[in-house]
Amino acid sequence: MKSVKPSDLEMQVLSVLWDRGPSTAREVLEAMPDGKKRAYTSVLSVMQVMEKKGLLKHTNRGVAHVYSPAVNKNKIIRPFVRKVVNEFFGGRPTAVMQALLADGQVTDHELAEMRKLLDKAQPTTGKSE
Repeated sequence: MKSVKPSDLEMQVLSVLWDRGPSTAREVLEAMPDGKKRAYTSVLSVMQVMEKKGLLKHTNRGVAHVYSPAVNKNKIIRPFVRKVVNEFFGGRPTAVMQALLADGQVTDHELAEMRKLLDKAQPTTGKSE
């Protein structure tokens, strides 16, 4: 399959499905992370296009289509995150973390999870700042 770069809206649909698991278009609409008002038919249409692109697949639950991702999360997320780090943070992951922490919306639980991830992290290139 040719590599497809999802649009911002398609990324939101994928994130809902990766988080919630297989869902109908209505369930995805209700869980969209940006909170924008959208018509059901708009979300359904986007999901049908995503299926044609090979990003989603569906099964049937009665008359409803139940969609699930047809792409690996890491295969989509890693290049996206790398691009954000490079373009907005000068290639410095520490700058990303500083921005997240400065935002003030990180919970104690999320901080604990970050600490665990940092403790387990292995350097990838050996270069330091």
